[in-house]
Order: sequence, then C-alpha cells, then structure tokens
Amino acid sequence: MYVQVRSINGERNVVLNISKLTTVDEFKDMVAKEMLVQPEYQRLFYRGKQLENGYKLFDYNVNLNDVIQLMVKAVADESSEEKSTDSYSENENTDDKEEIEDNAVEAESRYYKVGDSIDCMDLVYGAWFEANITQILKRENNLVYRVKWDAEEDGDAFDVDEKHIRPRAHRLIDFGDLEIGQRVMINYNIELPREIGYWYDLKIVKIHKTRTVEQLTGTLYVGRDRLPLEDRRVNPKGEIFAIEEPKLIRDRTQEENEQVPNSGTRRRIPAYCASCMDNPGRDCRECGCRVCSGKEDAHLLLLCDECDCAYHLGCLNPPLTSIPTEDEWYCPECKNDENEIVKAGDKLKQSKKKSKAIGGEQDGKRDWGKGMACVGRTRECTLVPPNHRGPVPGVEVGTCWKFRLQASEAGVHRPHVAGIHGRETDCAYSLVLSGGYEDDIDNGDEFLYTGSGGRDLSGNKRTAEQSCDQTLTRMNKALALNCNAKLNNIDGAEAKDWRGGIPVRVVRNYKLAKHSKYAPVDGNRYDGIYKVVKYYPQKGKSGFSVWRYVLRRDDPAPAPWTREGKRRIDALGLEMLYPDGYLEATKKADGKKRSKRGALKESNPCTSDEEVPAEKRQKREGYRLEKDLFDLIRKDEVNTKLWDECRTVLPEGKVPFLRRVSERFMCVCCQEIVYRPVTTPCAHNICFSCLKRSFSAGVYSCPSCRHPLESNYRMIENETLASVLLSLYPGYQAGR
Repeated sequence: MYVQVRSINGERNVVLNISKLTTVDEFKDMVAKEMLVQPEYQRLFYRGKQLENGYKLFDYNVNLNDVIQLMVKAVADESSEEKSTDSYSENENTDDKEEIEDNAVEAESRYYKVGDSIDCMDLVYGAWFEANITQILKRENNLVYRVKWDAEEDGDAFDVDEKHIRPRAHRLIDFGDLEIGQRVMINYNIELPREIGYWYDLKIVKIHKTRTVEQLTGTLYVGRDRLPLEDRRVNPKGEIFAIEEPKLIRDRTQEENEQVPNSGTRRRIPAYCASCMDNPGRDCRECGCRVCSGKEDAHLLLLCDECDCAYHLGCLNPPLTSIPTEDEWYCPECKNDENEIVKAGDKLKQSKKKSKAIGGEQDGKRDWGKGMACVGRTRECTLVPPNHRGPVPGVEVGTCWKFRLQASEAGVHRPHVAGIHGRETDCAYSLVLSGGYEDDIDNGDEFLYTGSGGRDLSGNKRTAEQSCDQTLTRMNKALALNCNAKLNNIDGAEAKDWRGGIPVRVVRNYKLAKHSKYAPVDGNRYDGIYKVVKYYPQKGKSGFSVWRYVLRRDDPAPAPWTREGKRRIDALGLEMLYPDGYLEATKKADGKKRSKRGALKESNPCTSDEEVPAEKRQKREGYRLEKDLFDLIRKDEVNTKLWDECRTVLPEGKVPFLRRVSERFMCVCCQEIVYRPVTTPCAHNICFSCLKRSFSAGVYSCPSCRHPLESNYRMIENETLASVLLSLYPGYQAGR
C-alpha cells in the first residue's frame, strides 16, 4: 500500500509504497531518502501520536493513503546560544527590557484623554462594548489607546487602534424620531433574533410601527471590517442609541466633559449563564461548582480545560489542597484513561487482536508485502444499508474497480475476501466470480457457481484444495434462499418462475480469465443483476460433495461484453476507478514503457483479453433526463439554481450528473444525500430529522448559513425534491 508524508508547512509532500509491517526505523530511512532529512532530525506524527522507533506502522493503525506529518527538529547553533546568553546578562533589569521591546512613549490625543468613557469594538464578537481609556501611547508614529472593559473590574488593559473606539453612546432616540437612512446603535442577537444580543450599528431602510409592534429593517454592520448584513429585522424594545462622533477636546463644552468620563448605567447584554442569569446569590452548577453548585471562594474554583466546568478543590474526589502545577487540568468526567494515551517516548500497549494478526514470535518477521490485499476500508457506503437487495444507486453496469476493496467501499460487494455476501437468515446480496473453484462454468448470461466451504483455511490461508463435503449452511443457505422455490437442504430446488427470485449483484474479477472469456482484462467489473434458477448438491472434481447454483442474468442494461454494452460503457464514460492517490504512488514504480496493446487494454479494461479495440474510441454521449424526471425537476422551483448547476454536467454522462447531484443536495448535518428534505427560506436543503434535532438542541437557525429561523418555524417537507432524489437513487431511503 502507499501513504503520504507531508511537511508541517505543507510545502513538501511525497508518496511512499510501504507494507503495514514496515517498522518506524525503516520508514524513517525511506523518508530520509526521499526528503533528505536524516532520521535523527525527524519527528513523525499520525493522528496526534508521535511514531516511535521499535514499532510497526500497523501498531499505529496507519492505512491506505493516510497522511503522516513530518516535523524537522531545529539544529541548535552553539554560537547563537552563547550570544543569546550574553545579551540576557547585559539586560538583567526587566523594566528596561520591557521599555526597549515596547518602544512606546506617553502621548496626547486631540479627541480623547485618559479617563474618557468610550465604546470599543471587541474583535472577537465584532460588537461594541463599554470601556475606559487608561493610557494613551505613541508607537511608531501611531497613537495606541490602552483601554479596559467596564464589565471586567479585575481584567487587564489592552491596546487598540483609534479606528476601533469612539465616544460612549449615551443619547436615547425615540422611535418616532427615527428616519430612513439614519445610522444608529441597537441591540441584536444574530443567532436568536428574539433574545438579548450585543450592540451593533444599523442603517435604517424601513420603519414599521403599529399599535403593538415597533420594528426596524436595515443593514447591520458586524465585525472589525464592518461587514454588512442586509435585510435584518430588529425589535429595539425602546433602546436605540445615537452614534457619537469624535469631537476635539478643545471644542467640548463643560457639560460634555462631565458626560464623557461618566460611565453611567451599563447597557444590557446577554447573561453569561442562562441558568441563573448571573445572579451572584443563586447556586448554579453551570457557572458555580459542578459538585456543590456554590459560587463562594472563587479563588479555589478550578476550571477544566476541556469542558470549562468549575470545581472547588475540596469538592473533588480525592480533594486537592492546592492548584495543580500542570499547564492543563481535566475534570473526572473529561479525563481519559492514561493507558489509552501514548506520550512521546512511551511504549505502546499491544492489543490481543493485533498480536494475533501479526503472529507470534516465531513468525513475527514475516512481512505482508506492499500490496493492497491487507489494506482496510478507508470509507464505507452509507447510501444503502448492508442488507440492500438489488442494484446500488449510482453504480452503472460495467463499472470497473482496480481492487476488491473499492467494490466494498462502493457497497456493491462488501466482503474483502469472501465470494458470497449474505445472511443465513435473509438471503445473499452479492457474489464475486474469481475462478477460485474448478467446478465453476461461466457462459456469460448464465453461469454455474460453486458454493463456499469444505476447505481448510487455517493458518490465514486464502485458498486451499477441497478437503470435505459442503453443507447447505451459512452463505450456501443464504444464496439458496434467493431461489424462488421452497428451501430443500437435501436435494436442492428449482424455480418455476426464476425471475421472481431475489436479485443478486454479480462482480467478475480479472482472475476469472483463466476459466472464462467474459472476465475483464483487469480489476473487478460489476455485471448487473442475476437470479438463482436452481441449486443442487453434486460430487465435484475434487471427489467431495459441493453445492452448485445456476444463475441467470436479469438486468435491463446490456451485458458489458456485448457490443451494445461496450457502446454504453463508452457513452457513459466509464473508466477504471483507482483508489485515491494510487496513480501517483505507482507513477515512480512504473518506469518501463508500456506497449501500445497494453495501453489500449488499460484504457478499456472491460473488454475481454482476446480482443482489443482497433477503432477510435467512440465519442462520449451525454445523459438525457427522462420526461417524467425532467418535469419533476422543473416543479422544484425553490432549487432552480442548484438544478441548473447539476444540468451543466449532463453532456459528460449520467455518472458525473449523479455525482454533482449528490454534492449539491448533501445535508450539512449528516453529510449524506438529504432524506425527507426541508428547503429553508435561505434556499438550503436539510434532512427533516436533522433540522428537528437542531431545533431540539435550541438552535433556531439554518445549519448551513445560520440564517435565523423562528422557534415555531413550520418544517414542510419538499415532496417534489424528495421524489426526484428517489428517482435518481432508488432504495437510498432504506439506509436512513
């Protein structure tokens, strides 16, 4: 398999072919050869763990195409160390050092003076808060104001630029005196418009006043860059402040000089704790001690660095006598088991499962190789459930994958090794023809398949000779249940109406070519739906009894080996599918020049080995929507823009069109194609269950863009869109 090694800054990236049992020491040597960084200067990280010498990549669960980050250790320069030591000794006075570093001097401003009450822009919330000027400095010919928040009595002062402050707003404006185009400061909650929020500037566009309602509509300016949010409806509730413009100190009147330093009554802002509304006399487990709910002895409250909950030192079990000296502290609910954490330099704890997989001491040196046989799934098909019967939506007949692993990820045939996928209590869902049994006979549209079992696969063997009789149990029984006849575990059965049986997805592997001319040249090809016609026991070539099944093709799409099937494959633009990064990984290894015949085979792997297309490849045909589907899409007017984007790829074929639809109509919450879609007023599509879950958590906004929604917002399912998606992806609702 192959992995990527990427530098921390992202400037360098290489692909390395490795085995899962490659040791970290060997891997560092490979990195040194490709990236010219000596092993002693390498620090390799994967999923938060540092790779330590003496272990294998398998120990860290490194998988196909995973990214391992490389940090290069800095080389210490002895001369620079001596120089830094000398410079430190020369400046032992820390106060002088701060003055040199700060390079700021006391200054005066024409508009503000120390002690003025101002409104300061909080760059985190992007809103105006009350503050006071404590010092005015000049740094690099620019005035800098050192201010302190009114709400934080014990808080530290900080420096801001002049563009982020202005005189404190103190004049209330009556609603009847407002004018369109006027700019005022109002209280608004972006997430929950009905709740108390922070203070922003609003440019009035519309004034709505009735006997019971007073409402403003306008453009809200948010953040340090004053980003405009248009068409915001605000219920000011009587608090509308006039924005004060800076005024020269010499032009101030005596009354203005008295008002500016006076902080007055603080403006309303959201409570820090919604449970107790910041009431200091009320016990609360949210803002007080998580155990006793008390708020006393605040200096003995210890905050968890994970959940931000507070605990009294004496309320912990066991109690603490002093504040921990560690940089991070976690409460009992957030603390992880130290045995599960691997620190730099610590030993990994080997699980029993991995020990068995690697083998004992006697065969611990046996490598698995660099192939794809032992690579695990990197993704799993969630479009349909594992017990899905029939074709998988979006997978066309003739689709070819380079490895069995990809067919598993696509949901066509989920087992990595087993030839039959099914459940003994249900039926078989898919099978693979790979030429593993000598009794198999393949005639294309109909083939004779041998059941599983009767072979000794101990010692992790994948294939072996037949050593005992097969029984109609497990996967053999599952495949027999697909036949439209009563189960008979002695003599077998034959279906009178074989088309009425349960469908089976069939995949042909390139290894079948030694027994059949219908096998693909390379990879694994999906050949459509087959039905079990009959099954019966028979003595095989090995001398043992085996169960044999006759399967016949029952798929509306033409078979891939026929002329019509090849024409359809070209029209749909079906090409060999490779794992992510596979071509890049094999590019360096593929140094030999390929023959023209080999190149033609690779470009069209779905043909047989006997014929190679001599004519020029047929021009790809576009996908044409059926009339009923086209009419449904036209009815979905609220998503016209999204459907227009999807229709732009129709000339490329059906597969690119379905891929574009799945991207445009993906639910942002569950990351799946929307099921029972609800189209919000902001034109986003969310699953009904996902939006309902969001509302249950108290979030009344669109999960995609945070457009505010009312708490009593009526969730109406977009039935037209639901019908279109069910037509494009039949059966996908079963997995939801």
